[in-house]
Amino acid sequence: MKADSSAVSLLGAGPTGALLAILLRRRGHEATLYESRPDPRGRAAESGRSINLALADRGIHTLKMAGVFAQLEAAMLPMRGRLIHHEGGSTSLQPYGQRPNELIYSISRHRLNQTLLDVATRQHGVTVHFEHRFESADFDRRMALVRDLRTGRAIDIPMQPLLATDGAGSLMRRQMSALNLIEAHETDLEHGYKELSIPADAAGRHQMDREALHIWPRGAYMLIALPNEDGSFTATLFIAKHGEISFESLTEPATIEKFFSRNFPDARRLMPDCVAQFQDNPIGFLGTVSADPWHYRDAAALIGDSAHAIVPFHGQGMNCCFEDCVEFEACMGRQPSWDRVFEEFGALRKPNTDAIAAMALDNYLEMRDRVVHPQFQLQQALSLELERRFPQRFIPRYSMVMFHHEIPYRTALQRGIVQTQLLTELTEGSVAGLADVDFDRAEREILQRLAPLS
Repeated sequence: MKADSSAVSLLGAGPTGALLAILLRRRGHEATLYESRPDPRGRAAESGRSINLALADRGIHTLKMAGVFAQLEAAMLPMRGRLIHHEGGSTSLQPYGQRPNELIYSISRHRLNQTLLDVATRQHGVTVHFEHRFESADFDRRMALVRDLRTGRAIDIPMQPLLATDGAGSLMRRQMSALNLIEAHETDLEHGYKELSIPADAAGRHQMDREALHIWPRGAYMLIALPNEDGSFTATLFIAKHGEISFESLTEPATIEKFFSRNFPDARRLMPDCVAQFQDNPIGFLGTVSADPWHYRDAAALIGDSAHAIVPFHGQGMNCCFEDCVEFEACMGRQPSWDRVFEEFGALRKPNTDAIAAMALDNYLEMRDRVVHPQFQLQQALSLELERRFPQRFIPRYSMVMFHHEIPYRTALQRGIVQTQLLTELTEGSVAGLADVDFDRAEREILQRLAPLS
């Protein structure tokens, strides 16, 4: 790409910023990251604030392309399905897929960020200024003001260009919106979350199945738990912020104890300090970010969560951001200038990020409620059987999203709508199991309504 300058500045040194800086350096650009927080390397993770990340095919594909996967593979814990903890105390496993490679992986966001920063700085020469906070941008002068929080000194940064990878609360996005350079919306979910920890046993082993994502679906709320390398699990409670059963109502120790003992008794037994954790840890907020366009001329662009943050219920937030980085680099290879790169990138990615935002919200209802319904379970079993019989035409929507980086999110959403309707039609009436399904009808409908996937 024949850009005006080979120097690129990035706001935010989280996983997206660090990964994008690596890809920029590989294309010969100077990359400088500005991060408001201290260097996470050599520091403990911030307690109660980071949901474990689910690494799936899209993220793995990107890490391999960036040459980083080998350094992270040992930190990835495989999860082969959802282990449902029913209200009566029984459990059941719902596999994510039906092939050996159809797994998702639990990985610590802190560990991931540390590794990406190490690779960026030590192997690729990326410069990172920690404790440097973006404060304002002058788009007429094409200069951004960054403040060194350790000295108070103000620094002018040329926007030639400036890439904002500063997350869902992006200050750059909010400033661009305030100046009417873009339209941006932040839609809060009525639910929030709190993180809790299920410790390892006395021998340092996991106290539950370590190869599953554990879910306690309870209709209006749910608890989940993902395994960690040290034998612990990171558990996350998702519940309404206000109302009869909510964070607002769960304030007294006796009320908190009663809530966990009644709704999640097996998890409660594994968390001896559950009530104290609940009282001490902060409430995390969940929401969806939408912006249009994602850039202003050739000066600044939003990438990752700063442009399209989503709720975490499809395990695709990080994977989607990493896919952004690959698509952005591909646009750089096709376009002659930064403004053309930004235009093509937004045009290609926004339909897909809008699609995964919608699917993530839908998956919250599925995880906290639908997964325990017999009709849902029948349709899930049928979807896997149809994939076995018609692998070029029918792939479950979840599988398209999680295990097929070559299928765009928008395609997964559109085909998923058709497939959901098919599953509903094929399981109507007296259909109680797969033996009752009319597979001749299924074949006719699939051949008619679902074109082969290339």
